[in-house]
Amino acid sequence: MATSRINDADNAVLHGVLLEIAGAGVLLSGASGIGKSETALELISRGHRLVADDAPRFALNTRGRLIGRCPGVLRNVLAVRALGVLDIAALFGARAVAAEVSLDLIVRLERGAADDAQALHSPAPRPCSVLGVEIPELTLHLAPGRNTALLVECLVRNYLLQQSGYDGARAFVERQRRALGAL
Repeated sequence: MATSRINDADNAVLHGVLLEIAGAGVLLSGASGIGKSETALELISRGHRLVADDAPRFALNTRGRLIGRCPGVLRNVLAVRALGVLDIAALFGARAVAAEVSLDLIVRLERGAADDAQALHSPAPRPCSVLGVEIPELTLHLAPGRNTALLVECLVRNYLLQQSGYDGARAFVERQRRALGAL
C-alpha cells in the first residue's frame, strides 16, 4: 500500500485530506506538496465537505465500516500553502465541514501522466487494506494546467456510477457497436 499510515489495534491515522464528495467518504492521498489541500479547498468551494486535513483518524464501527474523524485540535482547519491555516467553517459555513464520514474510496494523487495505454480508460481500483478492511484506491496522474479538483470530483462520481451498475465507457462502446451494425 502506498498510503502512509500509523496503526494500532483499534484505529489508524492516514496521511491525507478526508472529504465527503458526492456523499462518499474520500481520502486524498499523495506526496507532500502534491496539492491535496489546494484540491480540497476547491472541492469545498464546489459544495463538498471537509472532515479532516493531514491526519484523519479511522476506526471500525459496529458494522465493520471504517469511520473517519478529525482529531479535535485539527477540527475545521485546512492548511494550504501560500494561504496558511484556514478555518473552513468560518470561511464557508458550518455545512462545509462534517464531523465524520465512512471511508469509501482513496484517491492517490501522483505527478506525471498516465501511460498512453491508460490515457482513455478509467483507472482501475486497487485494494488498500486499512484495519483489515479493503478500501478501493484510484490513482490520478497530475500534469500542469489540469483542473485537479474537477478531475477528482468526476473520478469519484464516475466510480460511484460504476458501483451502482452504470459504466459510461461500456455504454459508449455498446452504442458504437450498434451504430456500426446499422450501417
